[in-house]
Amino acid sequence: MCLNKYCHSSSSSSSSSERDKKTFAKIKLKLSSSASSDADYPQKNAQILSGQYGTNLLLIGAALMLAVANHDPFVKEEHLLSFITCLMILQLAWMMWYILGRNRQKNAQTEKDVHATTGWIRGGLTLLALMSLIMDAFRIGYYVGYQSCVSAVLGVYPVIHATHTMAQVHFLWFHIKDVVKSFETFERFGVIHAVFTNLLLWCNGVMSEAEHFLNNHIRRLSAMGYGNLTEEHHKPVCNCTTSVCTMFTSSLYYLFPFNIEYHIFVSAMLFVMWKNIGRTIDHSSNQKRLATKTQGLSVGPILGLLALASTIGILVVYITHVETLQTRQSAVSMFYIFGIVLLLCMCCTTALGLFIYRMDQIPLDTSKNPSRQLDSELLFGSSVGSWLMSWCSIVAVLSTNASPPYRWTNLIYSVLIVLEKCMQNLFVIESLYRQQGDKQSEELELPSSPEIFSVTSSLAPPYNGIINRAYETPDKACVTMESEQEENGQVYGCPRKPSEVPLPVGKKEVDSPNVKRQILKNLSVFLIMCNISLWILPAFGCRPQYDNGLEQETFGFSIWTTVLNFAIPLNLFYRMHSVASLFEVFRRV
Repeated sequence: MCLNKYCHSSSSSSSSSERDKKTFAKIKLKLSSSASSDADYPQKNAQILSGQYGTNLLLIGAALMLAVANHDPFVKEEHLLSFITCLMILQLAWMMWYILGRNRQKNAQTEKDVHATTGWIRGGLTLLALMSLIMDAFRIGYYVGYQSCVSAVLGVYPVIHATHTMAQVHFLWFHIKDVVKSFETFERFGVIHAVFTNLLLWCNGVMSEAEHFLNNHIRRLSAMGYGNLTEEHHKPVCNCTTSVCTMFTSSLYYLFPFNIEYHIFVSAMLFVMWKNIGRTIDHSSNQKRLATKTQGLSVGPILGLLALASTIGILVVYITHVETLQTRQSAVSMFYIFGIVLLLCMCCTTALGLFIYRMDQIPLDTSKNPSRQLDSELLFGSSVGSWLMSWCSIVAVLSTNASPPYRWTNLIYSVLIVLEKCMQNLFVIESLYRQQGDKQSEELELPSSPEIFSVTSSLAPPYNGIINRAYETPDKACVTMESEQEENGQVYGCPRKPSEVPLPVGKKEVDSPNVKRQILKNLSVFLIMCNISLWILPAFGCRPQYDNGLEQETFGFSIWTTVLNFAIPLNLFYRMHSVASLFEVFRRV
């Protein structure tokens, strides 16, 4: 061996070689970046073309929906359903081609994006798909009852939709995490076609549900003496041949919320798959986050279940009391008071969670993750609907001359809606982007210079210049060392079981329950229950924005109805998406 202070020539030669290596690395990096940028042009063009294709599909469907909503005599519901049915058949053909192609390439290893989705999300989507299948069964029953006077499209559509739903659930379970590297251009068009087909199905469900609530609102206004409002509902001209047609019709509207959420969630997951096409996976960051232990859960679930039970009671009372003129104002006031209490609790909960994060000062995870980025964008995008609705309500309350008993509670409720969503978005996004504390603490607690000559330490790395045969080939080294020691009359033995090796990592901190972690888990569970509560109320008919009359007086019936038809579906999606994001926060915190 040669000490560095006596080997000047070797040190100078090593420094020059290091400079040459750095120069070569820079040249190689420039060449590789220029080559990759040249290779990105076809990929970018395919991405832009497929995006334009999907956007135009959505616009064609939207044009047909607007014509159907206006009850144009030349554009009927059968035309819209025929167009959507053709899109579903094309998606079924693409999914079959994709699945058969992957089955032929069983030997080829397909890259997976572990962050694309989780098992519990796919399980939840399977339950939503099951509710959609029940809705299709009711639609088929409705068609059988009126088949003598309705179009055959009304019978074909639910059959194709049920087949599409089952095939799509299979695709979500086994192929949604795939990172496509072959036939990239064709697969881009196939995936984006699936994305916008589900978006069209979502829009169709939203339009049907909005029409149903609007007709109910018009019926209530007519019963209270408001004239010049007619209910737009076209029934078949013939009589039903079965005795359950009315049950099928009324049950459909209770299943629409599940079908709507199913399609919007599937389109979001397929969009992540579309973003992953041709992507180079960073294997260092493409590792599944392990769920932490659920210890000390008591306060969060109890308060959350209390909020959920109260929500169901409020829903039942509101629906029964809003129909009559005498109890209408008390029902609306009850809703706003309950909403104020619930939103105040949610604001305090998110504020406490953000305060705990400020105390921890854990750095954010900046690795590329399309699924996490889409979650953040969807949270902001879907918040716009309820923010617009809230600010319209604030303007209406401050500008009206009427003084119903719920005027100022409506104002407080609207302000809290804006504040709660701002704080919850910040809490969820910061939770998703934070690094896990356990991983960082373990890295910090590892010894910086482990013993080089220790045979019993499994953490000792090889050392340049000194050959540690016991580390490099432990089995062989143990045999030779034991034989040599026995000849010399010394017996030390070699470690046989990894469990016997003492690890320097602090186990007390890992095993002992973390108070901050317990608080954050309880906060996440409570927020999950509260968001479910705020989804249940508007999804099943508790919509005081239709019934309080303040906004309608300020903006007019047509404008305010248009605002609600835009804002309420986005608000419903926001609540359900927040439930999914908060459950992921609960697992990772």
